[in-house]
Amino acid sequence: MNTYTEHTADTPQIYSLKNVNRVFGKGKEELQVLSGVDLSLHEGEIVGMLGRSGSGKSTLLRIIAGLIQPSSGEVKYHGKPLTGPAEGVAMVFQTFALFPWLTVLENVEAGLQALQVERKEARKRALAAIDLIGLDGFENAYPRELSGGMRQRVGFARGLVVNPTLLLMDEPFSALDVLTAETLRTDLLDLWSGKQLPIKSILIVTHNIEEAVLMCDRILVLSSNPGRVVAEIKVPFPHPRNRLDPTFRQMVDDIYALMTDRRSADASVGKPELKMSSLLPEVSTNLMAGLIETLAAEPYNGHAGLPTVAERRLLEVDDLFPVAEMLEHLGFAELKGADITLTDAGKLFADYGTQERKTLFAEHLIQHVPLAARIHQVLLERSGHRAPRVRFEQELEDSMTEAFVEKTLETVVAWGRYAEIFSYDDHTETFSLEDVEGSM
Repeated sequence: MNTYTEHTADTPQIYSLKNVNRVFGKGKEELQVLSGVDLSLHEGEIVGMLGRSGSGKSTLLRIIAGLIQPSSGEVKYHGKPLTGPAEGVAMVFQTFALFPWLTVLENVEAGLQALQVERKEARKRALAAIDLIGLDGFENAYPRELSGGMRQRVGFARGLVVNPTLLLMDEPFSALDVLTAETLRTDLLDLWSGKQLPIKSILIVTHNIEEAVLMCDRILVLSSNPGRVVAEIKVPFPHPRNRLDPTFRQMVDDIYALMTDRRSADASVGKPELKMSSLLPEVSTNLMAGLIETLAAEPYNGHAGLPTVAERRLLEVDDLFPVAEMLEHLGFAELKGADITLTDAGKLFADYGTQERKTLFAEHLIQHVPLAARIHQVLLERSGHRAPRVRFEQELEDSMTEAFVEKTLETVVAWGRYAEIFSYDDHTETFSLEDVEGSM
């Protein structure tokens, strides 16, 4: 990533965050979501925030909006400490968040009413915002009468009508179909480039790397658990940008490589290995098998770039990365930069039938996932080959929060059932070797 220079801005600074930390819960249940976050936002730029689940993107967005306070660190807005909701900051949400009983016009006016803007002025500004985002003629329509793209345009209008200094966007295109999302991105960029928007800066949270490179002047990459800024990338391409340009594609590939490189982000060495205390991702065996099959088939023949696979299988970062990384953990694939390559075991899995796949997966699950191996071993050693779920919960709770214990056990239950290394009765919350053909 050294190709792209660190951002230096001559324009006025709107926001600055220094050494921001955020912790939720207390004692054994304490969870640090953000750690030592530094960032700045300047006038005249669109900044993207990329990160996977657990990177604290939404938490950071709410700290910037002044909706929650950091546990420690400094947040300044226009050079002054921010201690509550920030005046001049608006937000656009992923889920539209419209009032279904209000018309388009009334939804857009709602924010102005909260600011006690005089009724005549509110009507004038709301109509102008509706016209600006391309919904002229739909003022009296209700949200149920609108398509997803039109509803999101109402969300944009509601954010713009308050004439904000900063517009925060929390995955605003992710709930839309591909063509609608592309149209909205293009329209927003046209308005921004034409200086038709009242805002001075945009901060957009996204899972979509290509979207970030297409729209943003700078991209902040966050690591996970806890979230911290591990890279700040300047995007040097002028608008409009060409997705097919080799330099554009290279930047997308470089960011994929950065986000899959846990070794640099987590300061660990060598191939990553799971521990008993590792949080297991909620990745289904169907997704793992599907990715192996995709990689084994033409045109990849066992090797592919992650951006190419993501585009072909219509997967976002949070969908693709955990699957790819779990295949690496299990020994079915290897990750290097933005590339993924099937191992010999991965190729065998692709060639095998259903029962052979289960047997191979079971071998790798016990070899590479300590929690699965521990459950299986405990069941083998007990005379009745049974053990309560709470036995493993208590062991995990020494190093995990209760919520993470729950997620991790649910994941290992699903994998273990598929591999047939144990069975699990959800009613009695008991693991056993009943109905398991072999004992490995």
